[in-house]
Amino acid sequence: MQNNFFKNLTGWAMAVTVLAAGLSSCEKDKDGTPEVAVGNMASGSIDPGEAGGGALITLTGSGIGQIRSIMFEKNNVPAAFQPTLNTESYLIFHVPDTAFGGPQNIVFTNTDGKTLTVPFTVLAFASVASVSNYNFTTDTEITLTGNNLDDVTKVNFTGTTGNITIVSKSRKTLVIKMPATDIARSTLDITNSTGKTVTTQEFVNLDKALKIFTDGYGADFGDNSWGDGATISSTEFKSGTKSLTKTYAKGNWHVFGFANWWPGVASDPSYKYFSFWIKGGSADQTLYITGDKKAGGGFGNSDRSSPVNVPANVWTYFKFALSDLKLWQNGATFNQIGFWIPGPENADEKFHLDDVIITK
Repeated sequence: MQNNFFKNLTGWAMAVTVLAAGLSSCEKDKDGTPEVAVGNMASGSIDPGEAGGGALITLTGSGIGQIRSIMFEKNNVPAAFQPTLNTESYLIFHVPDTAFGGPQNIVFTNTDGKTLTVPFTVLAFASVASVSNYNFTTDTEITLTGNNLDDVTKVNFTGTTGNITIVSKSRKTLVIKMPATDIARSTLDITNSTGKTVTTQEFVNLDKALKIFTDGYGADFGDNSWGDGATISSTEFKSGTKSLTKTYAKGNWHVFGFANWWPGVASDPSYKYFSFWIKGGSADQTLYITGDKKAGGGFGNSDRSSPVNVPANVWTYFKFALSDLKLWQNGATFNQIGFWIPGPENADEKFHLDDVIITK
């Protein structure tokens, strides 16, 4: 009996020991963190030594286990990281997109409160995601929205030296005032403390464009709409003070159109784009660009080769390459251009047009 008792007792003790070890192991590994010692944060280096937001970088050093925070010193921007990527010699993490540009330190802190400071340079080029307008005349103010715009020192048309006036700037927005210029259209060079970047957006000088409608009809252009005619509105506009508006009646084929009966618009290889701003009605609609010499047939026909998908109730910018539109396919001069719709099906829809132009 005694032997059995001691055997049972020994068995229970072993079971408890295994269970305790298992629980301890589960406790240590619950976040997946490697079992590494808290380091003395003796030394470290960063590779690469400079990078932009989102870049993957590696800290290599001695005694860098159990790091719990990473801080980019300029304006105290924290960097997120996975503790599972931290060993006694390595830590992998990303440069935060919110990091401010320029030389600075990255401060690493471990669970004992010990710190390691390593120099690093954040590459934070200015970026522009959207703009308030693509078209301008002299003194037009345009708002650029993006990132790393607070330390912009210079803006100019790409490849030129003349500066564009900076009205105001913040981290996410930059307001500029466009100058008088002979440039027809151009991207922008934007320079900040990191360096120069070029916008993907192209800006158009209205005074150098062939105007079909801006704040009024361009020279020799007039209304050529089907159904109810177009009217000039001073309550809705994208540029200047006016737009052109027309209601498309439910169930009818309507055209929001323009005519230049004399002398017409002659084909010119220097013309590159047809662009416009349009504000949609109560529902998303698809309009189709039509022209009397356009490939596909006559003005206001059933040609659907050039769709314009117009979102409801917002101003949207469209820019079409003339090489795709083929406005002169059936003649050296066109006299009519516009937008037709097979419908609308559910309700009358009112559209507004502004800055209808052809650019070189």
